[in-house]
Amino acid sequence: MLKRLLIFVHRWLGAAVTVMLTLWFSSGIVMMYHGFPEITMRQRLAHEQTLAPETIKVSPDQAAGIAHAPGVAPVRLAMFAGRPAYLFPGVTVYADTGSEQRTMDSATIARAAAAWAGEPAGQARSELLTTPDQWTLSAEYQFLFPMQKFSWPDGQQVYVQRETADVVQYTTTSSRGWAYVGAIPHWLYFGPLREHSSEWLATMKWAAITGSCTGVLGLVVGVWVYSPRRRYRYNGAPARIPYRTWKRWHTVVGLIFGVVTITWSFSGLLSMGPFPFMRRLTEATIASAESSDKSLELDHVVLGAALPLAEYASKPAPLALASLDGFPVKEFDYVSLDGVPMYIASGAGQTRIVPISGSPTASFDAGDLMRRIERTNGPNIADMRLMTDYDRYYVDRRGDLPLPVIRVSLNDAVGTRYYIDPATASIVNSYSARGWVHRWLFHGLHSMNLPWMYKYRPLWDVVMIALLLGGALLCATSLVLTVRLLARKVRWVLRRVLPQPRQHSWPDRTADEVR
Repeated sequence: MLKRLLIFVHRWLGAAVTVMLTLWFSSGIVMMYHGFPEITMRQRLAHEQTLAPETIKVSPDQAAGIAHAPGVAPVRLAMFAGRPAYLFPGVTVYADTGSEQRTMDSATIARAAAAWAGEPAGQARSELLTTPDQWTLSAEYQFLFPMQKFSWPDGQQVYVQRETADVVQYTTTSSRGWAYVGAIPHWLYFGPLREHSSEWLATMKWAAITGSCTGVLGLVVGVWVYSPRRRYRYNGAPARIPYRTWKRWHTVVGLIFGVVTITWSFSGLLSMGPFPFMRRLTEATIASAESSDKSLELDHVVLGAALPLAEYASKPAPLALASLDGFPVKEFDYVSLDGVPMYIASGAGQTRIVPISGSPTASFDAGDLMRRIERTNGPNIADMRLMTDYDRYYVDRRGDLPLPVIRVSLNDAVGTRYYIDPATASIVNSYSARGWVHRWLFHGLHSMNLPWMYKYRPLWDVVMIALLLGGALLCATSLVLTVRLLARKVRWVLRRVLPQPRQHSWPDRTADEVR
C-alpha cells in the first residue's frame, strides 16, 4: 500500500510540473552560453566612443565650478551623447565648450542612443516607455522609468533613461532570439506573469519544491521496484524492472539521472532565497562569527580617496591621454592612491595607470600594494598572497574576472577573503563563510561551478550538456506518460458525462437461421 501511495503521489506531482521541468532542462543548455540581455561594463566600454585629447578644452576644476560641485576627485571624464564631458552627480559639464546640462532634452537622448548604436538617430523608431516591456521586467529597471526606446532596422534596440540620458538596456536580434529559447523559459520571464512579482516568485518557488519532491519520490519508487535478481519478466526473459514501453524507459532514465533532477530543482530553489532555513544552516556553522567579525580597512589603499582637482593641473587630461601612445581610452577617472593623484584610463577590457609624475603603466606594483595593505591592516590579516590562477571562491568560467589578484584572508570567524586587482587597486570580489550555502548548494550544484572543471574546458561543457540532456530525456518520458494519463482520465470522465449510443439487442436465432 505504501508503494502504491508513493507511485500515486509521484505520478500526479509529476503531471503538475513536467512541462516546467522540461523547459528548465532544455533551456539550461542555451543558458550555458547565452543569458538574458543586459549591459556589462565590458559592453558599455565597447560601445562608448574614444576620447580625443584635442576636444578637451575645459579643466576638471573649471567644470566643478560650473557645476557647483565639490572640486575634489574622484571625477569621471567620458564621451556623453557624442561629446567629451565631466560627469558629476545630477549635472553634466561638456569638456569641449564648458556648457552644463542638468535636464535632458529629446535631442540629447537621441544623440546618446545613436552614439551607442553607431547609427543615425533619424533611422530609428522611437517610443516612450512608462511601463516595462519584455526586456525591462526585472527589479533593477523599476525606478528607471520613463525610458525612451529606439529601434533600428538592423535589430538594435537601445533603452535610454530620460532623466540622465544613460543607456540602461540594449538588445539585438540575436540576443533576443537566444533569450526566447533560453533565459525567458528558464526563468519564466513571460511578461504577463513576471509583471506580478509576488505571483511569479511563488510560481517559481512552488515549481522547484514540487520538482524536488517529485524527483525524491520517483527515485525512491525506482529503487524500490528495481530487482537485482531479475524477478520480473520482459519479452519472455527475466528483467530487473517490472514496466514496459514508456514506463520502463522513464524508470531506467530516472535511476540514472534522478539525482541530477533533484539537485538541480533544489539548487534552483535556493536562487529564489534567502530562506530562513538557509540562514539557520549558515548560523549553525558560524555561531560565533558576530562576536569576532573584522573588516579590511582599505580607505587609504584602494583608489578613490578625495583630492583637490587642482592637484592634477601639472599633467592635464589632454597631456595624459597623449602619453598613452594610441591606447583607445573610453573613460578617464581622476583618482588617488594613498594621497598621490593619478588617472585610470579604461579601454575595451583593459586599463592603464597614468601617474601625474611618471610614465603610464599597465598595473600597480603588486608587492607595493601588499606592503601598503600589511601596514594598514596587519593585525587583522591571516594570510595574503598573489594569485595567478582562480581558486574555489574566485572563479569564472568565461575568464572575465581579472588575474593576477591579491588575496587577503582575515583572521575573523567567518574566514573573510578579499580579492584586489593590482591593475586598478580595487576590490573585485569578496567571500566569507556566511555565503557558503549559496556558493556550494546553489552555484556548486546548479552550475557545476568547480574550478578544476573550468580549468580543463571543454570538460565542463561536456559534463553539463550530458547531464542536462539526461534530465531533459527524463522529463520528456514523464511528459509522454502525463499526456497518456490525462487522456485516460478525460476519456473516463467523458464516458460518464456524455450520453452513450444505445446498444441494439437482437433476438436469439438458431444456427439454421444464421446459416
